[in-house]
Amino acid sequence: MQIEKNFSLKHYNTFGIDSKAAFFSSFTTVDELAEQYAYASSENKLPHLILGGGSNILFTRNYNGHVLKNDLKGIELVKDDSSHYYLKAAAGENWHQLVLHCLANNYAGMENLSLIPGNVGASPMQNIGAYGVELQDVFHELDAWHLHDQRLVTFKKEDCRFGYRDSIFKKTVKGEFVIVQVTFKLQKTPTFNIQYGVIKQELDAMGITDLSIQAISKAVINIRTSKLPDPAIIGNAGSFFKNPTIPVSQFNELQLKYPAIVGYATTNDQIKVAAGWLIEQCGWKGYRKGDAGCHDRQALVLVNYGHADGLDIYNLSEEIMHSVETTFGILLEREVNIL
Repeated sequence: MQIEKNFSLKHYNTFGIDSKAAFFSSFTTVDELAEQYAYASSENKLPHLILGGGSNILFTRNYNGHVLKNDLKGIELVKDDSSHYYLKAAAGENWHQLVLHCLANNYAGMENLSLIPGNVGASPMQNIGAYGVELQDVFHELDAWHLHDQRLVTFKKEDCRFGYRDSIFKKTVKGEFVIVQVTFKLQKTPTFNIQYGVIKQELDAMGITDLSIQAISKAVINIRTSKLPDPAIIGNAGSFFKNPTIPVSQFNELQLKYPAIVGYATTNDQIKVAAGWLIEQCGWKGYRKGDAGCHDRQALVLVNYGHADGLDIYNLSEEIMHSVETTFGILLEREVNIL
C-alpha cells in the first residue's frame, strides 16, 4: 500500500484547485479499498474522502484527512435479452469513454449524456442528466462496498431513490458506501430523445436526415463544446447550480414582471426555472474578479482562469446566490460539493 503525504490535488479536480491532502492513495481493487480505508480509519483516525473524477467538487481548503482515489476499471457486457443489453462498468471508468463504448457497439440510451465530465461511480450518486435524459433512465443496478460492514451490497433502481441530481447516496447513506460498479440497461432498438429544441436545431444544421444514436451524440457534443469550457483549458465543474423548482403561482407572478423568464413544468403545480437565465439577468454572465469568474457563454458555469483558489470561487457563488434571491426571490442550490 503506497500512501502519499501532503499530496497536491490540483490535477485531481476539474477546477484545478491546488488543495493538499494530508494523505493520499488510490485503489484498483475492492481489497485495496478495504485495506486503505482500514488504515485511514484505524491508523490515522482522520476523515476520509473517496475521490472519483473530481468533476463535481470544490476544495476551499486543504483536506486534513485521507483521500482515497477510485481507480477501479473494467467494462463488460454481462447479458442481453430480446430488447436490452446489460452493460457493467467499474466506478473508475471515465463517463464519456463509456458513452463512446456504447456508441461503437450500438447500445442505445446514453447518447444524450455525451461529454458529461466525471467517472461512472459518480453518475448514480448525482443522477446525472442532460437534454431530456437522466442516469436513472438507463440504470439497472449497482454494487457498493459498505465501509463499516466490509461487504458488497447490491442496489436496485428503487433502492437508489433517484431525484433531480439526487440519490440515496447524497443523503440517507452518505459516506457509508463506495460505489464499485454500475450495470446499465441499454436498448437494442433505440428510442430517440430529441425533445430539446437545441438538439433538433443542431441536427438540422448538421444535415442529418437519417437519425441515429451516433448523430444525436455528435449533436450533443457540438452543443456542449459551443457553450461549455473544457476543464483541461479553463478550470470548472460544469453546471455549478441546480435549476430551482418553484410553485406555478410564484412563476406566474414573476412572468408578469419578466415575460422572458425561462421555465418548464415538472408537475401540475411546480415549474423548473432555468438558473442560467436568472444568473444572466442579474448581470453575472462573463463577470470576472481576479481569476474567478462566471463563464461568458454559460452563466451556470463558474470558472477558474488559472490561479483562483477555492474560496474565490465559493465567495463568487455566494454573491450570485444573494443577487438572484434579492432580484427574483429564488434561492439557488449548488450542484457542486463544497469541501
